[in-house]
Amino acid sequence: MTVHEPALGRYYEDFQVGDVYQHPLGRTISEADNTWFTLLTMNTNQNHFNAHFAEKAPVGKIIVNSGLTVAIILGLSVIDVSQTALMNLGWDNIRLTHPVFIGDTLYAESLVTEKRESQSRPYAGIVTCRTRGSTMMGTRSSRGRAR
Repeated sequence: MTVHEPALGRYYEDFQVGDVYQHPLGRTISEADNTWFTLLTMNTNQNHFNAHFAEKAPVGKIIVNSGLTVAIILGLSVIDVSQTALMNLGWDNIRLTHPVFIGDTLYAESLVTEKRESQSRPYAGIVTCRTRGSTMMGTRSSRGRAR
């Protein structure tokens, strides 16, 4: 009998360019999540926490703080992409194509776009992914269209 120790995440050798990871967890955003994140980051835009103000704005209701949306999508990817990483080297080209609202459930998937050995750290490799967040992925559904 072989005993396998508990493990999370992947290592450099496990990634292949073109692989897609549909991250297994979803996260529903509550009003408390949005309010706390908005307060912690000192974001004073009334669209994130003032229902009276937001109902008169073009969208007509409170919009989830976009920093929270980005943080949750990043967090959903960790289990598959960076659980064992030494560090994140950066994020770029972040686009917010649709508003997210309280009660929306976010999902994420990552596409491996590049992989190379590190030039400065011979014990490490660099994996580049394109991560996409949505309120609907694959066969998972929610109220609303894919974002």
